[in-house]
Amino acid sequence: MTAPLLPGLDARIDGRPTAWERLRDAWLGDPARLRLVSWLAPTLITLLAAVLRIAGLGHPHTIVFDETYYVKDAWSLWVQGYEGSWRTGANEMFAKGDTSALEDTASFVVHPPLGKWLIALGIAAFGPGSSFGWRISTAVIGTLTVLVVYLLAKALTRSVTVASIAGLLMAVDGLGIVLSRIGLLDGILTFFIMLGILFLVYDRRQTMPRLEDRASHERGDDPTLWGRVFWRRPWVLAAGVALGAATSVKWSGGYVLAAAGIYLVVTDALARRRAGVALWPTDAVIRQGLASFVLLVPVAAAVYVASWSGWFLTAGGYDRQITDNVLTSWFKYHSDILAFHVGLTSSHPYASPAWQWPLLIRPTAFWVGGQDAPCFGTDRCIGTITSIPNPLIWYLGAAAAVHLLVRFVRGLVLRAPMPWSYAIPLVGLAATYLPWLAFPERTIFQFYTVVMAPFLILALALALRDIAGRRSDPRHRRQSGQRTVVVILVLIVLLSAFFYPLWIGLPVPWWFWQAHNWMITWI
Repeated sequence: MTAPLLPGLDARIDGRPTAWERLRDAWLGDPARLRLVSWLAPTLITLLAAVLRIAGLGHPHTIVFDETYYVKDAWSLWVQGYEGSWRTGANEMFAKGDTSALEDTASFVVHPPLGKWLIALGIAAFGPGSSFGWRISTAVIGTLTVLVVYLLAKALTRSVTVASIAGLLMAVDGLGIVLSRIGLLDGILTFFIMLGILFLVYDRRQTMPRLEDRASHERGDDPTLWGRVFWRRPWVLAAGVALGAATSVKWSGGYVLAAAGIYLVVTDALARRRAGVALWPTDAVIRQGLASFVLLVPVAAAVYVASWSGWFLTAGGYDRQITDNVLTSWFKYHSDILAFHVGLTSSHPYASPAWQWPLLIRPTAFWVGGQDAPCFGTDRCIGTITSIPNPLIWYLGAAAAVHLLVRFVRGLVLRAPMPWSYAIPLVGLAATYLPWLAFPERTIFQFYTVVMAPFLILALALALRDIAGRRSDPRHRRQSGQRTVVVILVLIVLLSAFFYPLWIGLPVPWWFWQAHNWMITWI
């Protein structure tokens, strides 16, 4: 038996490494191999994500679901600087590369322009008649989201293993794949949100150690009263840029921006309390809170205004000429957008209120076709693109989030030490889910949860780490936990392979499609 790994460990605990620990130590124990794996793991995971998102991206060669808004609006922005109206039959004409149905008359558009500008880059590169071009921007951005999730998990845990698990889960999850393969805004929104959260974590790792060090308190102040106010926080500025970009794609990015501000204040307050600052609440809210606001919000606002540059610099945009003052017209337009969002209650067969989302009651079918294509010798086939995520990732992720919440609350109540990494997925889920519960009558869809999926995956990765056990646990406990994690990951990958044809629109036999409809509401 090897010596216990922790001083004072009960001698009855078997400290021998498990098979996985021997493999991990062999590869990650050597600095050279650790550097190799640190580069190789995210590279391979990102390449896997790219293949799953880009292969066959042009199928189907027809405008799918809300691509009718965002793809055509993207082209209008590219050629006119604002979103124009389209004549009847524009979808079929656009698919053939004919954009003559575009009119000079402005269209009332209810989402900011940035996401459509990014979609426009692909259309400009490959032409309006290329369905590959309509979607390549979202595919690339969706692939980069996987890399950001890997980096975020690595920053939270400093573990290549946990980061690789999080990245792999994000790479193979159906919700991320589907929203990367069609020209909608939600995948782009997800990328900027995750990028902003990553920057906040980088800021915490850089700033909190200095804040908690008593030697960093401002000279001339009583260190028991006030802490140091940090203005040099480049990662907060970067987070402001990313979350401003998220809000420039969809207004729901603003919820995460607000949550980021609250997160900064709370973490600053707790760090000042640990550092022994007597007036830590006032210090964090008023002194450092003001500095954090100045670093975060103005730059986000500047990014948001800049995203409207096409509307400002042209004369044809909606409401552009409604008043003599361009800013007054802009605010009037925003007032109309707000009224639309608040009052949107039209019926839709795939509408799903937010309370249904954790249960996956009503996924969205973006496209149904393929009945005429031959497949596996049967004459009854169907092709679909559906927003069903990998069910195992989703349900286990939801359970993991509850697990993290219980441990977090218990730690607060008992004042027990807890991993600070738990706060990130919980804050992210609160910001991306809870606001939608306030609008039970609004017409919303289950695929909006694509912004929740990375946080559920982070929660699941952290929970799997807990299941795998710590080196201080008995060997049989670690061995069984690690085997459980391996079994879960294998099942997840197999289930993604099973659902993948339904995520990319491949024609499949009717019976195969029916085998995926685990609930009657999934049809």
